[in-house]
Amino acid sequence: MSARPAVRRTLSALTLIVVALTSYRIGVANGQGKDSRVYELRTYTTNPGRLPALHKRFAEHTMAIFERHGMHNVMYWTPTDSALKDNTLIYVISHTSREQADANWKAFGEDPEWIKVRDASEVDGKILAKPPERVYMTMTPYSPAAPKR
Repeated sequence: MSARPAVRRTLSALTLIVVALTSYRIGVANGQGKDSRVYELRTYTTNPGRLPALHKRFAEHTMAIFERHGMHNVMYWTPTDSALKDNTLIYVISHTSREQADANWKAFGEDPEWIKVRDASEVDGKILAKPPERVYMTMTPYSPAAPKR
């Protein structure tokens, strides 16, 4: 039996904990009575040997471009499981709403700097083996980090 489902469950649980704590911090910092943001969990699977290029692209360019387009960088991870550690990046970003997420991604995809960075990072070959997996989430009222009313 593969350890992959157990690893994904563990990563999902840890992700939700971090998102909850971060969203509480963001909500308090913005003076909001409750967190109304939408969180996006994304998992990228790279082609063999291409994870370092993806890390470089995010660290040097993508995160800043995300922020410029209204996407808040929450947290980034690489799995420690041997089946995923060399080809997987998992991260969470947040948006002010689901509708704004769509607008943010559209603007990001059309950004000339992003297009230039993406193309330059793929001179040695495509980085992603498949399209990113994504899940949109909102915080539940019983979440341990949810603001008390």
